Amino acid sequence: MIQVKKLVFNPFYVNTIILYDETKECIIIDAACYDDHEKNELTNFISQNGLKPVKAIDTHCHVDHILGNNFVVEEYKIGLEIHKKGLSFHKNAKNHGVAFGFDVEPLKEPTTFLKEGDIVKFGNSELEVFYTPGHVDGSICLYSSKDKFVIVGDVLFNQSIGRTDLPTGNMDLLLKNIREKLFTLPDDTKVYCGHGPDTSIGFEKKSNPYLVEM
Repeated sequence: MIQVKKLVFNPFYVNTIILYDETKECIIIDAACYDDHEKNELTNFISQNGLKPVKAIDTHCHVDHILGNNFVVEEYKIGLEIHKKGLSFHKNAKNHGVAFGFDVEPLKEPTTFLKEGDIVKFGNSELEVFYTPGHVDGSICLYSSKDKFVIVGDVLFNQSIGRTDLPTGNMDLLLKNIREKLFTLPDDTKVYCGHGPDTSIGFEKKSNPYLVEM
């Protein structure tokens, strides 16, 4: 069974998610730790639970979600996996960071490009990759049918959706992907969002003001 640990980092309150199972292998999703205190919080959790990071994954490459990429890649000698469409944002993280007051060193190159239908494996566990642009090109979701959860980054929030007014945002495409790729999952699927509280597919189908059919 996959265990989920959520840590909230940086002034944008990004949910960094650590997934691990009985093998103690883990993956780090959206490494957003910025200052030393946040980096210590992440490493302390990993060491105190005897975990072994095996890869880092970004749900998308907006700068607030990738501030800790270099740190976790270097600290644990692991690869970074993103969708190829997010590469331009990844490469320009330093410039994007300046606009928000972040000092971002050039990021190390991803080692793997994920795409729709890929299976991410760690320990005894598997996650299916959905490609879900609309908030930004390169957005992916990670789904565990066995453990009934999906990690959605900034695609879907508790009674909200990701903003679409930034470069490559597209409202129609975002809503289409939510309806066709997320709302087709079982209602009891837990949703871990990129910011804010968790939710469920069933709850959002009934109450999300952007998606409820009037």
